[in-house]
Amino acid sequence: MTGSLDPDALEQVIASDESRFRHDYLEIRDLRVVFDGFVAVAGVDLTVTQGDLRFLIGPNGAGKTTIVDAITGLAPATGSIRFGGVDLLGKPSHKVARAGVGRTFQTASVFDELSVLQNLDIAAGARRSGRVLLRRRSAVPEAVEAALETVGLAHLRDQPAGVLAHGQKQWLEIGMLLVQDARLLLLDEPVAGMSHAEREETGLLLQRIGAQRTVVVVEHDMEFLRSFASSVTVLHQGSVLSEGTVAQVQADPKVVEVYLGRGAGSRGTGVSDA
Repeated sequence: MTGSLDPDALEQVIASDESRFRHDYLEIRDLRVVFDGFVAVAGVDLTVTQGDLRFLIGPNGAGKTTIVDAITGLAPATGSIRFGGVDLLGKPSHKVARAGVGRTFQTASVFDELSVLQNLDIAAGARRSGRVLLRRRSAVPEAVEAALETVGLAHLRDQPAGVLAHGQKQWLEIGMLLVQDARLLLLDEPVAGMSHAEREETGLLLQRIGAQRTVVVVEHDMEFLRSFASSVTVLHQGSVLSEGTVAQVQADPKVVEVYLGRGAGSRGTGVSDA
């Protein structure tokens, strides 16, 4: 990536009356997800507030992405999921999005054939007609212009999103969430494929967003976690194993016991990296 994130532009995107976000928090109680008799999520309780940059960690199959799927209406679940006072459980994905919830995927979900600018414009104006969205315009909406600078893609604004590197697509997705005014951001491995410098910039971006909005990050990169997480929830076999600061989780005997000897060196999920 040749662009860089612009924190000053970010202020234009997220600046608003903070009272809009004051009562926003994610509250999950007794969440259960079962697939054909297999319990993927077993009675999880989770609370994430504005200003708490929460990381979800755990080995493959721990239930991290399944929890995000349940929040966003992609996995059937029982229990309770509330955000900003709105009950999300059982709502279809489009209604969850209207409640202010946005997510990214491990594989970026962008319109490859459309330009970077058009991707952001669609996200910013989902209620406008497709003809208006796709036509050439003489002026770019201020929020879209600011988002281009924020995610370091202004120099690629007219390039098809399909030619972007993996990390650039992740930045574009974050920008799309910002312009569509998502108040809860659920990010699945947002720094995968990024260089060290790009991970640092992305972490600072998420810290600034998380100071106002509610952000949950599913992550395997333990260096990134140690640098930027406010708090960590460790999942194991569909349940919460431990929760707290990075230091508290690393010192938790339960975490040590579960991860010891699990070959953590492969993606840094071992206790020495937790």
